[in-house]
Amino acid sequence: MLVFGLILIVLGVIALLAGLFTAGDSGHASLLGIHIGATSVFLVGVFAGVAILWGFSISKFGTKRELRQRRDQKRLRELSDKLDRVDGDRRDDDDERPGQ
Repeated sequence: MLVFGLILIVLGVIALLAGLFTAGDSGHASLLGIHIGATSVFLVGVFAGVAILWGFSISKFGTKRELRQRRDQKRLRELSDKLDRVDGDRRDDDDERPGQ
Protein backbone atom coordinates (compact mmCIF):
# COMPACT_ATOMS: atom_id res chain seq x y z
CA MET A 1 0.00 0.00 0.00
CA LEU A 2 2.77 2.36 0.94
CA VAL A 3 4.62 1.77 -2.33
CA PHE A 4 1.45 2.20 -4.40
CA GLY A 5 0.73 5.50 -2.64
CA LEU A 6 4.26 6.76 -3.28
CA ILE A 7 3.99 5.78 -6.96
CA LEU A 8 0.75 7.76 -7.27
CA ILE A 9 2.37 10.78 -5.63
CA VAL A 10 5.37 10.64 -7.97
CA LEU A 11 3.17 10.25 -11.06
CA GLY A 12 0.96 13.12 -9.92
CA VAL A 13 3.94 15.40 -9.36
CA ILE A 14 5.42 14.50 -12.74
CA ALA A 15 2.10 15.23 -14.49
CA LEU A 16 1.73 18.49 -12.56
CA LEU A 17 5.24 19.65 -13.44
CA ALA A 18 4.80 18.60 -17.06
CA GLY A 19 1.60 20.62 -17.24
CA LEU A 20 3.19 23.66 -15.63
CA PHE A 21 6.32 23.76 -17.75
CA THR A 22 4.69 23.04 -21.08
CA ALA A 23 1.92 25.64 -20.92
CA GLY A 24 2.24 28.23 -23.67
CA ASP A 25 1.08 31.85 -23.81
CA SER A 26 -1.39 31.21 -26.61
CA GLY A 27 -3.56 28.86 -24.55
CA HIS A 28 -2.16 25.80 -26.28
CA ALA A 29 0.49 23.51 -24.92
CA SER A 30 2.49 20.54 -26.01
CA LEU A 31 2.37 17.91 -23.30
CA LEU A 32 4.62 14.92 -24.04
CA GLY A 33 4.54 15.74 -27.76
CA ILE A 34 0.74 16.05 -27.93
CA HIS A 35 -0.79 19.46 -28.63
CA ILE A 36 -3.57 20.12 -26.14
CA GLY A 37 -5.71 23.10 -25.22
CA ALA A 38 -6.02 25.06 -21.98
CA THR A 39 -8.97 22.96 -20.77
CA SER A 40 -6.96 19.78 -21.20
CA VAL A 41 -4.02 21.27 -19.30
CA PHE A 42 -6.46 22.19 -16.52
CA LEU A 43 -7.83 18.63 -16.43
CA VAL A 44 -4.31 17.19 -16.31
CA GLY A 45 -3.68 19.43 -13.28
CA VAL A 46 -6.91 18.31 -11.60
CA PHE A 47 -6.13 14.63 -12.18
CA ALA A 48 -2.56 15.16 -10.97
CA GLY A 49 -3.87 16.79 -7.79
CA VAL A 50 -6.33 13.96 -7.21
CA ALA A 51 -3.55 11.40 -7.74
CA ILE A 52 -1.32 13.20 -5.23
CA LEU A 53 -4.06 13.41 -2.59
CA TRP A 54 -5.09 9.81 -3.16
CA GLY A 55 -1.45 8.75 -2.93
CA PHE A 56 -1.05 10.55 0.40
CA SER A 57 -4.17 8.93 1.83
CA ILE A 58 -3.16 5.45 0.65
CA SER A 59 0.34 5.94 2.05
CA LYS A 60 -1.07 7.10 5.37
CA PHE A 61 -3.41 4.10 5.55
CA GLY A 62 -0.61 1.70 4.60
CA THR A 63 1.74 3.16 7.19
CA LYS A 64 -0.85 2.91 9.96
CA ARG A 65 -1.62 -0.67 8.99
CA GLU A 66 2.05 -1.63 8.90
CA LEU A 67 2.72 -0.06 12.30
CA ARG A 68 -0.30 -1.86 13.80
CA GLN A 69 0.90 -5.18 12.38
CA ARG A 70 4.39 -4.63 13.79
CA ARG A 71 2.94 -3.78 17.20
CA ASP A 72 0.72 -6.88 17.12
CA GLN A 73 3.64 -9.11 16.08
CA LYS A 74 5.78 -7.72 18.90
CA ARG A 75 2.99 -8.41 21.39
CA LEU A 76 2.52 -11.95 20.06
CA ARG A 77 6.27 -12.59 20.31
CA GLU A 78 6.29 -11.37 23.92
CA LEU A 79 3.30 -13.57 24.79
CA SER A 80 4.88 -16.57 23.07
CA ASP A 81 8.13 -16.07 24.99
CA LYS A 82 6.19 -15.76 28.24
CA LEU A 83 4.25 -18.94 27.46
CA ASP A 84 7.49 -20.79 26.66
CA ARG A 85 8.99 -19.68 29.99
CA VAL A 86 5.91 -20.76 31.95
CA ASP A 87 5.78 -24.08 30.11
CA GLY A 88 9.48 -24.67 30.81
CA ASP A 89 9.00 -23.83 34.49
CA ARG A 90 6.06 -26.24 34.71
CA ARG A 91 8.10 -29.03 33.12
CA ASP A 92 10.98 -28.37 35.53
CA ASP A 93 8.55 -28.60 38.47
CA ASP A 94 7.14 -31.88 37.14
CA ASP A 95 10.67 -33.32 36.77
CA GLU A 96 11.58 -32.38 40.36
CA ARG A 97 8.55 -34.17 41.89
CA PRO A 98 9.42 -37.75 42.82
CA GLY A 99 7.09 -40.62 42.02
CA GLN A 100 5.40 -39.20 38.98
